[in-house]
Amino acid sequence: MADEKGPVVVVSSADELGKLVGAAKPTAEHEDRRVRSQHELTLGDRVLRYTATAGTTRVQLDEKPAVDLFHVSYVLDDGGPDRPVTFAFNGGPGSSSVWLHLGILGPNRVRVDVDRPAALPGRLEPNPHTLLAHSDLVFIDPASTGHSRPSEGKGREYHGVDADIESVGELVRRWLSENGRWGSPKYLAGESYGTIRAAGLARHLQERWGLEMNGLVLISLALKLGTLLFEEAENWLASVMFLPAAAAAAHYHGRVQADDVWDLHERAVAFARDVYAPALIQGDRLPTEARERLARELAALVGVSPDFLARCDNHLDLARFCAELLRDRRQTVGRLDARFAGWPRDAASEQLTEDPSLNAVMGVFTTGLYLQLAALGYEEVRSYAIMNRDVWPWTFDGCENKPLDMTRKLRGAMVGNPALKVFVASGLYDLATPWAAAEYTLAQLQLPPHLRSNLTSRCYPAGHMMYLHEPSATALAADLAAFYTR
Repeated sequence: MADEKGPVVVVSSADELGKLVGAAKPTAEHEDRRVRSQHELTLGDRVLRYTATAGTTRVQLDEKPAVDLFHVSYVLDDGGPDRPVTFAFNGGPGSSSVWLHLGILGPNRVRVDVDRPAALPGRLEPNPHTLLAHSDLVFIDPASTGHSRPSEGKGREYHGVDADIESVGELVRRWLSENGRWGSPKYLAGESYGTIRAAGLARHLQERWGLEMNGLVLISLALKLGTLLFEEAENWLASVMFLPAAAAAAHYHGRVQADDVWDLHERAVAFARDVYAPALIQGDRLPTEARERLARELAALVGVSPDFLARCDNHLDLARFCAELLRDRRQTVGRLDARFAGWPRDAASEQLTEDPSLNAVMGVFTTGLYLQLAALGYEEVRSYAIMNRDVWPWTFDGCENKPLDMTRKLRGAMVGNPALKVFVASGLYDLATPWAAAEYTLAQLQLPPHLRSNLTSRCYPAGHMMYLHEPSATALAADLAAFYTR
């Protein structure tokens, strides 16, 4: 049937109509997956009753596929909307949040240390040091780590400095809105590369959303990668920053004698500043006699032979040092924690190939994570990516021909928000992100004098994950309690 206006077409369904007008079939709206459970934890005479929520939030940045970010939150039942909340994550890049989650901050923990080898299978126990006593907690797994997965593809669009910060920032914003917590004091806690994320995120949230943080907890600081990278021989700064940690490691393993490791550490700091740095700056212009004297004096501090140091042109290198210090015992020392020693295949390797400190903790933390998710009632067929090396190559946005440096972001956040307090924790035996490098980084922030008191820095007699060491965990927990409550 037709009239002057054109033919009339009768259709029998909305689907048919959609085909006629070229519309796509309607798609179901995405629904984030969440599992909630109730728990309690006794700390002395105090009982913490809290709600745990494990699940995903779908985040999508402009022109990128969506990513489902996994997170676990612990919220005190009687805490109220004004209670502090801390968003925590680890580093890598490519690491899930398992280390802070089960190492020091969460309500349950695993136990392992040099003098407490992992008992497999791992076990969970109540955590007497949990930050839940002072703050609600949200542990975030960045894209492609933990149970965080892209909605399509491999997630490469999120494997870089800027996209990583922006996606985690969107999750933070969403969580605050969904839970009615914009009025809460807000903190970020990051470890290792997570300190890069935390510094960048503090500034990003400030600039993008006007969202101010009350505090940053930066564990094993890594903001200036130029202080930590040994690949280039001319990068003398990394060798200088490494020296005090190497001296502490040598003392721990009996290669250097001293009445007190802290005194030795201070002597190494002074030597690095007053002798070692000026000598390395001279390079080949350093006279032969001075070069030989430097090798002898350096060897007395770090426990390797002057001949070895001479062959290295007196440049300390992390991977070489870890392989050399205990070579006569056919052992290597840990990169993340030099207290740990491992057994390489032979004693001829020039560099560390596997980190014995990471090997010692990986199994117990992995088992502990699965036990914790089971206790929360969260089931997932896909494996939980504790460490995902597939995020490499990581995109270091804007860092062509220079190492990444996030100190300007941290400075901008502190100057833009004078109320922002920053707590930095370092490990004496951490060779990956040494205490000296952290102190140098903080000294280069160029803060106005009235903001310098907003920085608190502590060093503990353990490694990168200083909380593995029970006395250090106790001290760190006390320092964090003071930081949150002062």
